[in-house]
Order: sequence, then structure tokens, then C-alpha cells
Amino acid sequence: MPETDLNDPALRDRAVRAARGLAPFDLLLCGGVVADMATGELRDADVGLVGPLIASVHPRGARQDAARRIALDGAVVAPGLIDTHLHIESSMITPRAYAGVVVPQGTTTICWDPHEVGNVSGLEGVRWAVEAARGLALRILVEAPSCVPSAPGLERSGADFDAGAMREMLSWPDIIGVAEVMDMRGVLERAPRMSGIVQAGLESGKLVCGHARGLEGPALQAFAAGGIESDHELTDRQDILSKLRAGMTLELRVSHEPVLPEAVAAFREIGRVPQTVTLCTDDIFPDDLVAQGGIVHLLRRLVQYGMDPVEALRCATLNAAQRLGRRDLGLVAAGRRADLVVFRDLRDFAVGSVIVSGRHVAQDGAMLEAPGTATPPPPGGTMRLAPVAASCFAIPARGERVTIQTVSRPRFTQWGTREVAVRDGRVVLPRDAALMAVFNRYGAPGHRDGTDMPGIGVIEGWGEWSGAIATTVLHDSHNLAVFGRDPDDMALAANTLIASGGGMAVTRGGEVLAALRLPVCGLLSTEPADEVARRFVAVREAAASVSTWDGVPVMIKLVIGASLACNAGPHVTDLGITDGMTGAIVTDSVVQAG
Repeated sequence: MPETDLNDPALRDRAVRAARGLAPFDLLLCGGVVADMATGELRDADVGLVGPLIASVHPRGARQDAARRIALDGAVVAPGLIDTHLHIESSMITPRAYAGVVVPQGTTTICWDPHEVGNVSGLEGVRWAVEAARGLALRILVEAPSCVPSAPGLERSGADFDAGAMREMLSWPDIIGVAEVMDMRGVLERAPRMSGIVQAGLESGKLVCGHARGLEGPALQAFAAGGIESDHELTDRQDILSKLRAGMTLELRVSHEPVLPEAVAAFREIGRVPQTVTLCTDDIFPDDLVAQGGIVHLLRRLVQYGMDPVEALRCATLNAAQRLGRRDLGLVAAGRRADLVVFRDLRDFAVGSVIVSGRHVAQDGAMLEAPGTATPPPPGGTMRLAPVAASCFAIPARGERVTIQTVSRPRFTQWGTREVAVRDGRVVLPRDAALMAVFNRYGAPGHRDGTDMPGIGVIEGWGEWSGAIATTVLHDSHNLAVFGRDPDDMALAANTLIASGGGMAVTRGGEVLAALRLPVCGLLSTEPADEVARRFVAVREAAASVSTWDGVPVMIKLVIGASLACNAGPHVTDLGITDGMTGAIVTDSVVQAG
């Protein structure tokens, strides 16, 4: 919802009088260096505030009259940081807890795509997201999820948003636009469902955001021609240049660090950082959010890769504000909103004071006040799945040997085949292979043939397994996925989450090694961020111990994304093994009897 508090004539009257020296400021930031995003200058100046408004930016020491003063001792005053695309759900905490973490880091505005909550709880979930975003020290601008589910026909989630649902959400004043359009094939083929969703966004006059991974040449041009305005799925220097030249707003993200030096190289090649470059976090796990930070960590990394710090700041402030159409944000200038962050330097970006709408809300990494109002009660009943039996985790087969189709490689998956033995009417897994099973947790039969069995596939390239992992954090359907070899361990992991309302669990030898309970939509915890981070680390370490795969640092990330059906290549969903670019669905892995 647009904020109108700055339009109050009495506030403007006070600000004008204060700027002229006829009245004192409410708050005066003294002895600092202003990072001017309009000119690129770092200049000595003091900043006077009246209520939520910046009233004056003037020479150091020119004024002393203020109800309160903060001495900066040469620190840098910058606009509050803006995160142009993220999913709070990836940090596994409520919006209120999220605000308590990122505001002390200098982030004052975020654009939240509650895509995960929407996939689980439908319009009720998005309404909850809007309500949960209100009354916080963090300004949360909510977008309408566009891909629920992300791959229609290849997976089933807890809801199905068509053009009518999109128009409904866009009619809400709090919704700022259409969240990332992930169904690339639907846009390119002008599928009626996706075309209607995008058209609703275009007609609303609000943002239409994108997800253009791997698109180039005619496909990229067609995606932009369809009305998609932005992208964060960047891969390398050439991809960045192509999307800039296609007129897209880029959202450089911290979660894909190898792309950052490529971005810096691209900017050097063209001799400038375009105003269509913004910064985002997209998906950050709770431990990284707490220990490293969000946008502030991305600023550090960009500067370390050689980007000018003021240019990096501009991407996180003025460029972002212009993208969002927020004329009140993005500058330290008279007449703008007093969203400000004080950095001790522009190398490490250590944060001192954080001011939101004129309120001094955080200092030296800690909140000075509660992050905001209590989180409203979330949607309930999102784990509509009875306990599962160990017998679910088997692939039936006849004969003594069969050929099966597999999902080869954890990353950039490919179709594979494997000749395997059959014992007692079931496929015998090779030692270096495992099972991935996905149960529909929203009350629908798990398999396309109407049975209660899960979608199931053999996965290769994950090492040798000695336990099981289960998760309801599963992009993008957030069904219940179970990975492993031993049926009893797999059933224990699954049933642990069914009993707790969702989350993540690791089992071995009949014991639960670690678990993270996420009762809010099977995605979020009601615990403090520090505690969620601690439990998540325990799950991640336990997960690393049940497989010999050498990609341990990113294993949990790949587990969570293993069902991402909108991407090319085979992925296991509740319907079977699917392919996002061909539309293929394989419900029986056995392709040939031996």
C-alpha cells in the first residue's frame, strides 16, 4: 500500500520551517559523510529529520538545534537498503522475525514474493502474508505469486492460481505486482493460463517480474515481448549483457556468488553500471542470514570483486527505488523519506545506526525496539497426509533384471538408464543410487493413477547413502519429499514430519539424527531466528553424514530444489518423474524387462 504520511501538510510545514532554521529538527545526524546516489559523491554533510521526513542536508556544523543528535564521527549516511526480490520462506522464519534480523543490517525495504506460502495455502496464504507484513520496522512490499503451481500438469501443490486469482490479488492495495513468472514455456508458447496471468499484471499497471533462466536469443526477446520486465536467474557475463540489452531490470542475487565477478566484468565492458541493475537475496537459509547478512553481505562481495562501493550502493537504493516507482526512497535528500543506514566504512559495510521513517530502530547490529506487531495466526491444516509405510518406498518389477530410467546428477539433471537386479518383485538399488519419493501432502492421491503411492524415482550421483532425509520445504510445490535407500529410515523421516506439521528431518538406523519443526505451512518456524539457524545447521550436518556425496556444502539446497519441475531435465514430483521443458511424465521407472 502506498504510504501517504509524507503528504501531511502539517508535516511539510514543519519540515520547511526546520530547513529554514525557524524551528529545530527532531533528529540531527552530525559529522557524517553523505553517500549521494544522484551524483555519486561522498560529501561531508549533516542530515536533519522532522518526523518521517528528511528536512535538510546541509554543511557539517551549520546547525545544532535539534531535539536529539547522533554524532557520526565521519561515518557514511546512505539510503536504507532495498531488496528487490526474495522469499522470506527460504529463511524459515516469520516476517516479524525476519525484520528483526535484516533491519539491523541496514535493509529497510524488501519485495516479498510469498510464492511458497501461496503454493501451500492458496489465496488464504497470500492474505496471511499481507497481514503478517504490516506494522513492522521493515517495509515489506508484497507481490502476487504468478506460478502456483510452478509447472502446471507436472506437479500438484496446495492451490492453483489462474488469471482470475491473479486479478483478485492485484486488486488488493498492498500488492505491488506480479511476482516472478517462472513458467517460461507457458509465456513463450502463449499458453492461455500463463498469458492470462501476465495480462492481468499488464492491465493492472503494476510490476510484472520474471524468471528467465537459460533464455537467450529469440526466446529471450519473446519473453520480454510477452511483458516480463525483470530477471534474477543470471548465469554469466554474456547472459547479463544480453538481458540488460533486452531492457530487463536485473536483480543480482547473493545466493549465486559465482555470477558476481561476471557481473562486475560485464559492467566494466560497457563502461558503466546501468540504472536497471538492482540487488536481491532471493533465497537465503537462516544460518547464512543471521551470520553473514542479506543485501549488506552482497554489497561486501561486490566491492571485494572490484565494484565501486557507491555504484554498488546505488543498485541497492536509488536504482531499486526507481524500479519500484517509490519516489520517496533511494536518496539522502530533503523531501525524501528518512530511511537511512549509517555505515562505518564502505568496505566491510559495518552498520551503526538504522533509521526507518525517522525512527531510530536499530544500533550496532541490534534492534532498539520490537520488530513490530505479533504475527497473525497462519493458515492451518497443511499436512493432510496419513502416516506412510516402509512399503511405499519400492519400485515393483518382474523378472530377474530390468532396465530403469533414472535422474542422473544432482545439479543440471539428465535422464539416465540403468540395468538393475530384481528381488522379491522389487528393484534392487545399485549401491551408488538412491530413491527420491514425493508425497502429495494436500489431500490428493500421490500418484497420477489415483493410488496413494508417491511419485518415485531413482537418483544417481548423490554418493552412497546410509540414512534418509525428508523435507516439506521443496520448491515449488512444497510436497513431502524423502531421499534415501532404507525403507524403514525413509518412513521414519517422513512420519516425523507428518506428526510435526512439516519441516526437515534426517534419520539413520531407526533414529532421528536431527529435525527442524516448521509448523507454519510446513515452511516457517515460530522460534527466534537464532534458534532456527541453530536447528537448521544441525539438520544440514546430519544430512551430510548420511551420504558420501562430495557436494556437502550445498546438499540441502539441492535436496530442497530436487523437485523443481519448471526447470529443464528430469525432476521427481508427486506425479512421477517429469521434465519441465518437454512436459514428459514417467510414472513407471521400469522401461524394459531383462
